Amino acid sequence: MQRPFLTTEWRHLAMLNWEVDPGVLLPLVPAGTELDRHAGRCLISVVGLRFFDTRVRGRRIPFHADFDEVNLRFYVRRQVGDEVRRAVVFVRELVPLPAVAFTARLVYGERYSALPMRSRLGPDEAEYRWRLRGRWQGLRADAEGPAGLPAEGSEEEFVTEHYWGYASGRRGTLEYRVEHPRWPVRRAGRAELDCDAERLYGPGFAAALDGPPESAFLAAGSAVSVYPGGLLTRDPVSREGGRSRPGGPGRPGPPRP
Repeated sequence: MQRPFLTTEWRHLAMLNWEVDPGVLLPLVPAGTELDRHAGRCLISVVGLRFFDTRVRGRRIPFHADFDEVNLRFYVRRQVGDEVRRAVVFVRELVPLPAVAFTARLVYGERYSALPMRSRLGPDEAEYRWRLRGRWQGLRADAEGPAGLPAEGSEEEFVTEHYWGYASGRRGTLEYRVEHPRWPVRRAGRAELDCDAERLYGPGFAAALDGPPESAFLAAGSAVSVYPGGLLTRDPVSREGGRSRPGGPGRPGPPRP
């Protein structure tokens, strides 16, 4: 049985969602995958979460076990026989620890950057902040109503229930599996994003993120296992978006603190 590369807990998740023109995403679709849609719409999500008790190959790394992360992601799918693998692709991931960012880039080819960060977390709220170019920026969500498992076919289910990840690299598309139970979620009565989206994510994403989120919700989270990745092929061609090339159009460069 395959052992996870990383085990951790993802807690205090705040998920803010916007519709985006698929043309913004197509240059970033990993080869061998295609855009996934909910009710015909392409969505992007800015997600804040807290890592707890993080272990690599079962070992807890001192001073690197508990930390915040904020990521921008979109959604793809891949057909494998009769199985549809619904997955996320990360556009940018922010953490406060350079060693974490370096390891994630090296092992999974993910677009991590290290910036100063802080958070304020409670049973009914989550706020994540980061400092970029001398200004504190961030996201916030306040929950309302009880938590419940997402209804089948709902937007909550679409955003939270992805158990695969894909990343484009020089050798091809990396695929990895993520394991966690289904999460009860709560709708957010208030949610906001205040950031320099163009500097972080590029002009196409900045236009989509200019207004308030179309939906937002929170989840308490759970323990998570992330398994070692594997390459699909050396140089595949995706069903939607053509050949995926590192550094292609629309790919933002790393932000500078």
